Amino acid sequence: MTDDLRDQVHAAARRARVAADELVLATRERKDTALLEMAAALRKRTPEILKANRKDLDAGKAAGLPDNILDRLTLTEARVDGVATGLETVAGLPDPVGQVITGGILPNGLELKQVRVPMGVVGMVYEGRPNVTVDAAGLALKSGNAALLRGSSTAENSNTTLVGVLRDALESVNLPADSVQLLPCHDRASVTHLITARGLVDLVIPRGGSGLINAVVEQATVPTIETGVGNCHVYVDSHADLDMAESIVLNAKTRRTSVCNAAESLLVHKDVADEFVPRITKALQQESVTIHGDEQFARQPDVLGATDDDWGTEYLSLDIAAKVVDSLDEAVQHIATYGSGHSEAIVTSDVAAARRFTARVDAAAVFVNASTAFTDGAEFGMGAEIGISTQKLHARGPMGLTELTSSKWVVWGEGHTRPKA
Repeated sequence: MTDDLRDQVHAAARRARVAADELVLATRERKDTALLEMAAALRKRTPEILKANRKDLDAGKAAGLPDNILDRLTLTEARVDGVATGLETVAGLPDPVGQVITGGILPNGLELKQVRVPMGVVGMVYEGRPNVTVDAAGLALKSGNAALLRGSSTAENSNTTLVGVLRDALESVNLPADSVQLLPCHDRASVTHLITARGLVDLVIPRGGSGLINAVVEQATVPTIETGVGNCHVYVDSHADLDMAESIVLNAKTRRTSVCNAAESLLVHKDVADEFVPRITKALQQESVTIHGDEQFARQPDVLGATDDDWGTEYLSLDIAAKVVDSLDEAVQHIATYGSGHSEAIVTSDVAAARRFTARVDAAAVFVNASTAFTDGAEFGMGAEIGISTQKLHARGPMGLTELTSSKWVVWGEGHTRPKA
């Protein structure tokens, strides 16, 4: 069975390579036409997609999946329309393939250009988020890559239907359907075969919980981009507008708890703690948020005492860890100790404090007077995202079209030869 599964994955990768060889020559017009057709097909076949998603949701509820996982799994008419709109936005973005990064004429007359090129075959390993299926397929297509998608079994019906819709749309505009393929999802060995298919697959991007990401990064022989978990903080500085701070904290925590840009920790400067701690405690509790607080927060009604584990936890639920700090420097140090390098925010009217915070905090995205909820490819103007990278090599933060390309040097000469040493 394992050999058969490996053969299936490798065969899919070979078909993807053939598709990628065609995509690299596709004009922007052909790719954009395909993206618009994919968006139209998603809207037209929304009832079919929602019917498949309902099967996954029913199975997930029967299996006792937690609410945050069910939320990620859920598709609605509005969410399907949202991913379709994302494809349309991607279609409207410049094509990164062929863009000249740098270049010029060398003193010896050689014409030198560094240009963007597709990665080739890109594998995605992700958990129960069917919207990722569409985002990954669309971004891969526009950037000239073929996508191998390995979603979770919890979203099997949704993903199968979505990929069928996308493949039909590709065929309708004479682009290879194998530009988007769904890999088997019931055996974890399919992930192993994908991430070790060196020579067949050019890049693998894991997107999900820490267990999934660590397993892929540690076991892969194919190059990977690490998309980390989100233990995001909001720091309320001594010079914060407290009305603004309350609004930002509530939005960052409660807008959608199951996503990685949700705030999981709150830090409050001691100079505003007497006023802000009881105020934000009441506001969070009114939104059904459970607070795991330090000694000062724990004096408030119904606040749980925080443990060391709370400071590093990505709750993905209506829970938040909260602490009073003596200074901005202590807040930065706390973030350095417990943060995941995803998204961090400061609320302050002190420009110097804001500059110090943004310079010292080591994260993919740092916000001043804005919610961490904005760490998102669509919000950053990318149309969609293939993930949020928390590593520092190649790509960091929301990854869109540019991050799915590499580069090559193209050198034109006129019979140039290099003298012998």
